[in-house]
Amino acid sequence: MSTVAPPADWHRLDPRTVLVTALVVAGVVAGAAIPVTLGLTRWFSLPVAVLQVFAGAVLVIGAAAGADRVRWHRTRYRIGEERVDLHTGLLIVKRRSLARGRIRTVDLTANLLLRLLGLVTVRIGTGEQGSESTLELDPVTRTEGERLRRLLLERAATAPSGVHREGELAVLDPRWIRYAPVSFVAPMLGGAAAGAVMQVSDWVGAQGQVIEWVGDRFRETPLLWVIIVLVLAALVAGVVGALGLWIEMWWNYRLEREPGGTLRVRRGLFTSRSISVEEARLRGVDLVEPLGVRLLGAARLDAITTGLAKDQEARNADHNTLLPAAPRTRADAVAADVLREADTPTGAVLTPHPRAARGRRLRWSLAAVLGPVLVLTFLGALLTPVLLWIALGCAVVAVPVAVVLALDAYRALGHTLSGRYLVTRSGTVRRSTAALERAGVIGWTVKQSVFQRRAGLLTITATTAAGGGAYTAYDTDAAEGLTFAAEAVPGLLEPFLERPPKDV
Repeated sequence: MSTVAPPADWHRLDPRTVLVTALVVAGVVAGAAIPVTLGLTRWFSLPVAVLQVFAGAVLVIGAAAGADRVRWHRTRYRIGEERVDLHTGLLIVKRRSLARGRIRTVDLTANLLLRLLGLVTVRIGTGEQGSESTLELDPVTRTEGERLRRLLLERAATAPSGVHREGELAVLDPRWIRYAPVSFVAPMLGGAAAGAVMQVSDWVGAQGQVIEWVGDRFRETPLLWVIIVLVLAALVAGVVGALGLWIEMWWNYRLEREPGGTLRVRRGLFTSRSISVEEARLRGVDLVEPLGVRLLGAARLDAITTGLAKDQEARNADHNTLLPAAPRTRADAVAADVLREADTPTGAVLTPHPRAARGRRLRWSLAAVLGPVLVLTFLGALLTPVLLWIALGCAVVAVPVAVVLALDAYRALGHTLSGRYLVTRSGTVRRSTAALERAGVIGWTVKQSVFQRRAGLLTITATTAAGGGAYTAYDTDAAEGLTFAAEAVPGLLEPFLERPPKDV
């Protein structure tokens, strides 16, 4: 059976994909070779074990390279006038197609190996849920990737009007790295480092020796100091890891506005990323202030937009972040440039919420803390006085922290209208100030519990097709909250507002 050559307008992936796959699999195999070899020495001599592992490695690498060679041969794509087509598969042939008018993102990603070879992975997406809304070309040359990005994102419409700057909007300031250690990533990485030490020691059969060595170092040290030292060691490891992760993710960062109204974010040290956001799909910005970053006067800026990829890989890559943690004034300035506004809505003066909202937060926080304390107290009265002392310690430490966080959460509450945008703010551990374009609101959700009704409060949520899909003003004054929603989007909420009956 003869093979019919594909039409001239069909293209293939770069043939070096086979080399990339072989090198990646070789790296994975090399990492697994040592523990596997040590395991085989229980039954075979070391030379025999090494020979077996080497033979297995060659087989695995060869199989992976062969499979990728078949994938390359059976994959082709075409950019037509109306659609983008991708055909792939051997036994089960997949033919997928996206309408060009629905394409919202063309993102380029290249790890260190791809960068050395001048290749990129291109992700073409419509921003809808599910894998069927994204086509991935892995890999093509960087030149081809840039050509596809320009071709698929070009629009006939002119750029939005307003106060704005073209070209570079923000560039990396190396001093921003000081915000990396105070993020929540640091303690997480510290715990992961401790777990990795125990796991690796278990692989080589030395976990018992590691625990014994640590015990010998602290044999004469009180238990409390042992815990403190180990926690500090984990935190140091976490800080080092957070600094390294920040450098990898944000080195070479640059935010720019391209002709035609496209925002482009480029960043990455070893793995380069290029993310494009059409301004026509931008519905606002979200100024995010995690607790540690906020204490240093900094904030991160995220895009509220339709059409960004929503799969797991995109979320893990901070796909909607326009600006990493930077000084708050700088974040506000970038927000104004991004939104083409003279004054940023994220800096607008907000309407405070009633004192009843403060009481609700105090009650929630104290209930969350005192619940476990009461359980420990009850168990201590039945079992052992040690639990009573633990309950007392928890109460002494946790109650003040709960009160401070509750008061901070209350001070964070606020909402207002600022020109074309409605602004809501809430949160303490993660404070969020969202400026959502009023034209992007497609509905309102009003909630009022029995307790809120007694306190004269309600929670009102603006629903939208962009960003997280919902932006909420918590525990507003009942009358003021409804007025805020009615003024934000005239005509949308009025039919559902209660009106007093007319006099007969």
